[in-house]
Amino acid sequence: MSHVTPDAAPAKLPPLFADWFARRGWSPRRHQLEMVAAAQAGSHALLVAPTGGGKTLAGFLPSLIDLAERGPKPESGPGSGVHTLYLSPLKALTTDVERNLMTPIREIGLNIHVESRTGDTKQSKRQRQRDFPPDILLTTPEQLALFCAWEGARAYFADLKCVVLDEVHAIWSGKRGDLLSLGLARLQQFSPGMRRVGLSATIDDPDLIRDWLAPHEAPPPLGEGDREAVEGDLPPHQASPGPLPPLGGELVRLVKGDPGAQAVVDVLVSEGRVPWSGHTGQHAIPEVYAAIQRSNLALIFVNTRWQSEFVFQQLWAINDDNLPIGLHHGSLAPEQRRKVEAAMARGDLRAVVCTSTLDLGIDWGDVDLVIQMAAPKGSSRLVQRIGRANHRLDEPSRALLVPASRFELLECQAAREAVAENAFDWEPMHTGTLDTLAQHVMGLACSEPFTMEALFEEVTSCGPYRELTYETLEEVVDFVATGGYALRTYDRFARIVRDREGRWKVRNQLVAQRHRMNVGAIVTAGTLNLKVAQRRGGGASKRLVGGRKIGEAEEWYFEPLTPGDTFVFAGQVWAFQGITGMDALVTHAQDKDPKIPSWGGSQFPLSTSLADRVRTMVEDRDHWRVLPPDVQEWLELQEQRSLIPRADSMLIETFPRGSRHFLVAYPFEGRLAHTTLCMLLTRRLDRLGVGPLGFVVTDYSLAIWSILPMDELDFDALFQPDMLGDDLEAWLEESFMMKRTFRNCALVSGLIERRQPGAEKTGRQVTFSTDLIYDVLRRHQPDHLLLKTARADAASGLLDVARLGQLLMRIQGKLRHAALTRASPFCVPVLVQIGRERVGGGAAEMILDESAEALIAEVLDDAEPGAEPGAEPELAA
Repeated sequence: MSHVTPDAAPAKLPPLFADWFARRGWSPRRHQLEMVAAAQAGSHALLVAPTGGGKTLAGFLPSLIDLAERGPKPESGPGSGVHTLYLSPLKALTTDVERNLMTPIREIGLNIHVESRTGDTKQSKRQRQRDFPPDILLTTPEQLALFCAWEGARAYFADLKCVVLDEVHAIWSGKRGDLLSLGLARLQQFSPGMRRVGLSATIDDPDLIRDWLAPHEAPPPLGEGDREAVEGDLPPHQASPGPLPPLGGELVRLVKGDPGAQAVVDVLVSEGRVPWSGHTGQHAIPEVYAAIQRSNLALIFVNTRWQSEFVFQQLWAINDDNLPIGLHHGSLAPEQRRKVEAAMARGDLRAVVCTSTLDLGIDWGDVDLVIQMAAPKGSSRLVQRIGRANHRLDEPSRALLVPASRFELLECQAAREAVAENAFDWEPMHTGTLDTLAQHVMGLACSEPFTMEALFEEVTSCGPYRELTYETLEEVVDFVATGGYALRTYDRFARIVRDREGRWKVRNQLVAQRHRMNVGAIVTAGTLNLKVAQRRGGGASKRLVGGRKIGEAEEWYFEPLTPGDTFVFAGQVWAFQGITGMDALVTHAQDKDPKIPSWGGSQFPLSTSLADRVRTMVEDRDHWRVLPPDVQEWLELQEQRSLIPRADSMLIETFPRGSRHFLVAYPFEGRLAHTTLCMLLTRRLDRLGVGPLGFVVTDYSLAIWSILPMDELDFDALFQPDMLGDDLEAWLEESFMMKRTFRNCALVSGLIERRQPGAEKTGRQVTFSTDLIYDVLRRHQPDHLLLKTARADAASGLLDVARLGQLLMRIQGKLRHAALTRASPFCVPVLVQIGRERVGGGAAEMILDESAEALIAEVLDDAEPGAEPGAEPELAA
């Protein structure tokens, strides 16, 4: 880790700004003055300060002071370009910051021009910004990638003095962060004296972010003799040409804000009881509605888009007072989202049901309560959401957690304690992705010709790519130039060429135009526009066409629907009528009870740090005293009927039920890792002749059922880490997962373009194209760059292999087996999921449709099925 630099000595504000603070009745906070001092010293800086402490103003204050002292801005030439670039991961946050930043500018009377630019900005405004750059430009990482692909970008950003990265914790460790880091390196080339400033309220390890944020000194390229000397020592992407330069974090000054008032976080126990299972919190809707009635403006956060629709409908079903309640999630049309945001700003709403679209640093002013429906899945995310209440450092934020089940109650309590301790989620080290690098290389070629030596120096100055070898960079450039060995005969994949000086440049302007239409690292499933159907024409020519747009949804959702099927979207019930082009046509449904009650959305993984806290809480009997009585009774009953899992081991329970046999384990590692583990376990169980029939998972446990008993299995052998070898390879060979992951990598890298001049490919067209390429590469170039990237993506994202590997190593020799005669209390939440997910094997599929009530009654029955009353389970350490 890099060395932590001492805090900057506070600076004094110029009289113009000191007077403004005084007129407002404020005093500048220490961290705001330290950020000014860091700027005066020419230092990069990372500010970690709680929500409501003037963090954004602290980031901009040095720029405002510098611009105030600049005098009139020249119309052209030196000093006429962008002075400060602000980058936010959210469009809504960019708009919010623009509104708030104008307050001091107007009240002080500064001649400073501020504008925002997002994907929603009109083309006429974009062109004006290019011709007449504002002093401060507020935008997103995707727009920065587009800037890097501009002709003339070097001259446009020649005057750039500072880049402010807001909510840096939310973006640094993924592909968007890779593209952002590469963009920062490009800007540093345009303006070598540019300062980098990061802002965040929730960082567990500031040194990781400082190292990511800093410009690194590039290692020298290897000569041929040096390359031969290190050849074969390490895989190409991990090999280093020699001793690495010092970590760059020491170049970034760390500024910490004073802690604010401790948040008041309560856990809602509906009518004194917590359900055994569930994931929506539906049982607590009346209490949630009562909390809304007592507040001025409540934000009700959920973890999936489907849950937002569900909770919104449930609240309106009991909204006898006709309280104005809004809905906000990423699949709603931009106009509808902006309408809700404007109503919040005006104070016209009493509550908004929302997803992560509103969980970053937006200041909505009158929000005085944050409600988290179901478990938060991470302490950092919870802190961000709690920070939306009050948004004032000296007043405590109020939050209400609504667990949907007893395991979620444990998670909510663990998150509550993490917030009280100011403990955030851990972040893993991150290595830059090669498909993202390929996109950036293409963008550079669209902007101006480049040499390999200059490119290597620039790319390895980025934290995520500091260990990239020259050979790997050559492979990336060859991929952009030809598509790779197996594809180089296809002219369509030749996107960059060498000029007479040996520099790489874009092949032609059409290729450049197509690249600019496809920049960014966010890849979503193919989407269709939801439009209200209208009838056109008469008689035999009468047809349905799309009218008003109400939002977007994934293509795959509509494939099984037939005309007349009803579903919930945007808080209303719609009847599906058909698909025309990229539009799904719907009409208002007469039947208010939807046939398809839910639609898909992503679910956050349970963070590693919060999972550790839950495991520790379950093992610690003294800790149970803070839990509701019925949850304590549930834990005690589990201890009587089976075993309590230990924090450093894993409990496995086996028991018969009906004509089937069950294995239930409690890793507490999240759905992704559990799903991968089940896929691999069922393969092994199939080879053992057990006859696995299916599996289900939750964030806390997994269940597999089979034809034959599993009591006598060698569990240490079953859970050996070597399952991440041949078993994993065999599964990936058979599954469609790699093709889906490859499709995403192909889109990010630019090999396949969704958007083209005058047209946009459907998800089906993109998938068809990438599947063909995938099959060609698998046969003719299995070591192709995109195949390797797809494999790495699947391992870290869809499969969570690293976390699974850590689990398997942690539990080696520490498995505890309880051979039971019936299901234990802990089994209930996972067993009620049966019937929703299945896996094939050597046996036929089986569907069990169980009600939670019947299962709970079975668990609570004092008489063991087929056993003497009061018989103890057979326990094996």
